[in-house]
Amino acid sequence: MGSDTTPAHGAATRESATRTRTRRAILDAAVSVLSADHAASLGDVAEAAGVGRTTVHRYFPERSDLLAAIGADVRDRVAAATDRARLDDGSAPEAMERLCLEFFELGDRLLLLYDVPQFVAWSGIEEETPADLALLALIRRGRQEGTLDPEVDVSWLQDVMWALLYAAWLQARDRATPKHTALSLCVHTLRKAVAP
Repeated sequence: MGSDTTPAHGAATRESATRTRTRRAILDAAVSVLSADHAASLGDVAEAAGVGRTTVHRYFPERSDLLAAIGADVRDRVAAATDRARLDDGSAPEAMERLCLEFFELGDRLLLLYDVPQFVAWSGIEEETPADLALLALIRRGRQEGTLDPEVDVSWLQDVMWALLYAAWLQARDRATPKHTALSLCVHTLRKAVAP
């Protein structure tokens, strides 16, 4: 027979899907709530997620567990965004621009990592990820091809890209600049900053 189509299996699958949706709702609500108030409580997160406080505690017993889960989720989203940017396609500047477009959409989540002091204690914040390594490899390729400035350090160009994204996120969040305008400014400035 090989396939398990018993009612118990179907119920377990539905329960698993429900747990996944609930966990996602809590994480999304936490990003929204903590973006507005870094000191927000787990009760505030529960209210925003439309669940009880005990439900939040079942998934994330401590605030530190919730922050670690947000951090891991951000890392996963950065990895997926890096894949979508197709860093091996086209010239290095074109690939960097695609990466900026992808990363810009993660602004609320990435700003939390920069802005919330508790993330400093999260062990995953300082780890070099495959996405970091892919970006550094892209910059090295661009320098070798002559499409990116060969006179500045690879890590400097990486930091410049992140600094411009941060400025664009703040422009959109704090100055009510339309998102497409903030992103255009980011890409325009990046293009000039990395040019040979």
